[in-house]
Amino acid sequence: MAPHHLSGRPSRTTAAALTAAALFAGAAFGLAPAAEAAPARAANTASASSSSSLKFYDIPGSGGITLKGNVFTPAGAEAGDRYPLIVFPTSWGMPQIEYLAQAQKLADAGYTVVSYTSRGFWLSGGNIEVAGPPDVADVSSVIDWALAHTPSDPARIGMGGVSYGAGISLLAAGHDKRIKAVVAMSGWADLIQSIYSGRTQHLQAAAMLGAAGEITGRPSAELNQILKEFLGSDLSKEQDMIDWGRKRSPATYLDQINKNGAALMLGNAWGDSLFPPNQYADFFTKLTGPKRLELRPGDHATAEATGLLGLPNDVWSDAHRWFDHYLKGADNGIDKEQPVQLKSRTDGSYEGYPSWQAVGAATEKLALNGTQKIWANIDSGADGGIIFLSSILDQFAKLPPMASIPLLPRSFAAVWQSPAYGEDRRVRGTAKLHTTLTSTKESGTLVAYLYDVGPLGLGKLVSNAPFTFHGQTPGRPFPVDLELFSTSYDVPAGHHLALVVDTVDPLYIEHNPLGAQLTFSSPASDPSSLTVPLREK
Repeated sequence: MAPHHLSGRPSRTTAAALTAAALFAGAAFGLAPAAEAAPARAANTASASSSSSLKFYDIPGSGGITLKGNVFTPAGAEAGDRYPLIVFPTSWGMPQIEYLAQAQKLADAGYTVVSYTSRGFWLSGGNIEVAGPPDVADVSSVIDWALAHTPSDPARIGMGGVSYGAGISLLAAGHDKRIKAVVAMSGWADLIQSIYSGRTQHLQAAAMLGAAGEITGRPSAELNQILKEFLGSDLSKEQDMIDWGRKRSPATYLDQINKNGAALMLGNAWGDSLFPPNQYADFFTKLTGPKRLELRPGDHATAEATGLLGLPNDVWSDAHRWFDHYLKGADNGIDKEQPVQLKSRTDGSYEGYPSWQAVGAATEKLALNGTQKIWANIDSGADGGIIFLSSILDQFAKLPPMASIPLLPRSFAAVWQSPAYGEDRRVRGTAKLHTTLTSTKESGTLVAYLYDVGPLGLGKLVSNAPFTFHGQTPGRPFPVDLELFSTSYDVPAGHHLALVVDTVDPLYIEHNPLGAQLTFSSPASDPSSLTVPLREK
């Protein structure tokens, strides 16, 4: 396209009720671990509406600890029967009842399902290791136990989970070749790129995870130290933190995951406050086995939440289809569908693509002309919102964070705006910013925001991302390349795009020394631009 220039779910009812209690009574945000009921070892709970059975067990984990778990067994199971096995590790701060609704459904469909409270949380033993090696070893221990004590088929083993359970499942796929299929919902592939993208601490996300861990479990000494150094911006410990994160990132074990060949389904939300979609998409692209990527509106785990209550849910429906095909051999067509499935934030429609690269295959390059100077340390009013709340409002009410673009103070916000569009612009994928920056200080932070601006100047946030630099020479220009968080958003005809850059956002830790000034320029030899990915017509 021609460049444009910018100016400046025992019974279903019981299971759903239990899970609802866990989700909405504050399992992750206020109940102490002792508050979780401690069922007797192998206590049997009969189902009123289904003959599949639920039992609670103490399951041996790695290193001699005990994991609190439960097992759903298909109706009529007898000695010698073998059913495909699915293992669900719980999410961060959640007890073992998290997956009861979905485990019941899967057992009714002929699966043995084992769920367990991840180590360090609630009544499971050990400390919170943040998907470290002990957590990965726990998965293999649980599989060993399940094969010895339940009617499970060693040749048909699947893993799944939401959030923390997703990350652990992906890591396990790289360490235990018995795993044949994984459904990882609202998880991560790269932990550093999730909470330290753009070399910037995601303050609200890290603080929430730390607080939830303290309330519902026992953080390890290592976790406490990492959090202290992370939130304290200790640059001398930055490489230690990165190494810690890499050890816990499925992307680090990509070669082994590909070699083991499990079929991987990844699901995430456009507005995930903890694990933005970019890093999942990058990981998906590098997978060589059977794979599927689904991205939907919402925030962390909100797309899957109703399914945890046993209600109809697109993510869980596809998860069942994925397991049915790759563990039971069902010819349900999921393997023949486009592997990338995106749901628009704007109209809720689904679009299929043959690859992530095909998303946003058309681009529009917007030139960022001129020179703009802004003072640091002051919030201009352009913000990424509040974790969970903002993206949930966008998911259900189409109300993303907003800002009045004409009223943003130009002393603290650099603003470039395009002309009004004569037709819709269907933004799909990852917008990329390239600019030249000069700072009066050797360190600093900037946050870029892309807005859909209506005729009255009110901007709705399309995407954002932070960027932090250290060790730059004051007064010397240097290039900045920044990927904004991937999205799917339609800009209506008559609206225009605005790129806003400021230095303060409550979502992130800023590194701007007092009195710093940032200058954005566009040298003729290296013009500044914003590349906007668009759906091909």
